[in-house]
Amino acid sequence: MRRLLLLFVSFVTLAGLFVAPAPASAAPACASGWGSIPKVSRARMLTPLTGIRAGRHDCFDRLVLDIAGPVTGYHVGYVERVVMDGSGAPVTLRGGAFLSIAVYAPAYDDAFNPTYTPANRAELADVRDYRTFRQVAWAGSFEGQANVGLGTRARLPFQVSTLAGPGSGSRIVIDVAHSW
Repeated sequence: MRRLLLLFVSFVTLAGLFVAPAPASAAPACASGWGSIPKVSRARMLTPLTGIRAGRHDCFDRLVLDIAGPVTGYHVGYVERVVMDGSGAPVTLRGGAFLSIAVYAPAYDDAFNPTYTPANRAELADVRDYRTFRQVAWAGSFEGQANVGLGTRARLPFQVSTLAGPGSGSRIVIDVAHSW
């Protein structure tokens, strides 16, 4: 009787391996393949920067820089420290890694009137409770480009893309993955 019971339990266990149901809800697939080397576009349109905002997504945190006209060039890369454009003074940032973001878009128009004036240079966007972002800070606008420092939790993969709109404007989008 013991052998028969042991054989029955073994059979049920083995059958369960082949017909076990899949989990009800799986986590989103977040593999990015983006990498962490600098991303560069050399386009030079010199249309002004008008805004900076941040958003959260399932697999990444996003920073958006709004441009008044056609998309401009950029240079985005991890650095040991972010510095103010023009003076070279360090920009204090929270986080374990720092992205330096330079866009070839001044924060002023052709008549040198400001097009983007941050209310708080140390906190351009409220990124509390974000998984990856720790702080977004202003690093200045000098000689036709605007500079922003982005403190992240760690050196994580990122991508940079450009989008048209709204209207005649455009956007430079920096996505930083939550993990490798």
